[in-house]
Order: sequence, then structure tokens, then C-alpha cells
Amino acid sequence: MPNVKNQETLAVIKEELSNAGAVWVVDYCGLTVKEVQELRRSVREAGASMKVYKNTLVHIALEDAELPTLDDMLNGPSAFVFAGEDVAAAAKAVKNFAKGNDKLEIKGGLMEGKAVTAAEVEAIASLPSREELLAHIAAAINGVAKALAVCVNGVPQGLAQVTKAVADQKAA
Repeated sequence: MPNVKNQETLAVIKEELSNAGAVWVVDYCGLTVKEVQELRRSVREAGASMKVYKNTLVHIALEDAELPTLDDMLNGPSAFVFAGEDVAAAAKAVKNFAKGNDKLEIKGGLMEGKAVTAAEVEAIASLPSREELLAHIAAAINGVAKALAVCVNGVPQGLAQVTKAVADQKAA
């Protein structure tokens, strides 16, 4: 019979899994306490959270939620990054930290109910953030609106020029 602490931890993991847009699994072995704090801070700024749980408890939680169990990733010391709405920002925070620190290894993760490899996590990290995508959409809409305004303004302007030309021709 599992102990009470493990049952409580399992319930917390299940809740975090249900609220997360994605989960990234990283190997943090060899990081100092200060480096782990820095990683947690950068992940938190990206709208995600990083937790360390027993691999067996995460395996059980994934199994209960009918998700891929990530058995190949759940070996050795693992930390779990639970991404919020902007999964690309969380992946980008982990990737940027790993770029500056060779001790952090991205093992892979879980996104939209499917297991993803470390390469796929890095590809997701290279995607633009939600804010950047919204800025691109706003710029595109602004460009179309500006072109439409120029075209609409051009019709009366052209009519006025033609009218003036006809008036000048009749006056001469």
C-alpha cells in the first residue's frame, strides 16, 4: 500500500498534468543549486513551472491519465517543466538555459497527448512566441487596411484630378 505522502504527490502531479499545455522532461544532474534556481526563474518568467518528482510517480500519473508513459525519458534524475498556454515560450526558456549550460539535457516531453523527442522540443522552442505571432498578424492586418485606405482615397482624388483637367481644358 502506497504511503500518504506519495498519494498526495500523485494527486498534485495529476492536477498539474491536466492543467499543462505541455510537459518537458529535463536531466538536471550536475547543476548547482544556484543554476537550478536560475533555471526555475527563467521557466517561471515564461509562464511555466519546474518541479522535481519521483519518476515512478510521474509514470503512474501518466498511466492513470491514459497518456504516453515516457518510459525512455524517465530514467535518472528528471525535472519536469509544466508549460502553461505558451508552450513555445517554456521550451525556449529551457533551450536557452541548456545552450548556456552543458549540464542540462532536454530528454523530451509530452505535448497534446503525444510524446515528443528532444529534437522536437528544440524545434518547438525555435517557433516564435505568442506575442510575436500576434504582432505579425497585427502588422499584416495593418498593411491590408493601409492599402485599402490608399485605394479608397485614390478614387475621389482621381475624380477630382480628372474634373480639374476637364475644367482647365474647357477654360482654354
